[in-house]
Amino acid sequence: MLDRLPVEIVKRIVAKIPDTDLIAVSKVDRVWWQEVRQEAYKRWKNYATMIGYVRALGKPFEKGNVDWITFEDVNDFYKRWIDRLTEDQLYIMEKMLRNGMVVDPQERETIEHALSEHRWGGDPWGLGVV
Repeated sequence: MLDRLPVEIVKRIVAKIPDTDLIAVSKVDRVWWQEVRQEAYKRWKNYATMIGYVRALGKPFEKGNVDWITFEDVNDFYKRWIDRLTEDQLYIMEKMLRNGMVVDPQERETIEHALSEHRWGGDPWGLGVV
C-alpha cells in the first residue's frame, strides 16, 4: 500500500519521520528511497548549520569575557549541545553511507573519517570541544 502513494504524500510523510527510523522506510520502493535520501541530506545539512550557529553562540563566552562560574556552566552546556548535534549528524551520515545513499567519493571519505574520529573519542569537525 505504501508503494502506491503519490510522491507529494511520501515527501510529507518522510519529513515527519524521526532520524532513527528514517533509513528503514527507504526500503519500501525506489520513490521512498529517493525521498529518504533527499531528506537525509537535508537533515545532514541542517545539523551542520546548527553546529555552526551553536559555535557562533559560544564565542562571546570565551574564558576572558565572563566570570569563571558562568564560563564553566555555559561551556559545559555548549559542549553537551555540540556533542548531541554531532552525534545526531553522524547517525544520519552513517546510515546514509551503509545504505548506499552516498555516491560522491569525497563525501564517503568525509563520513568515514568523521565516524572514525568520533569512535576513537576525537573531534570529527575540529571544533575543539572534546
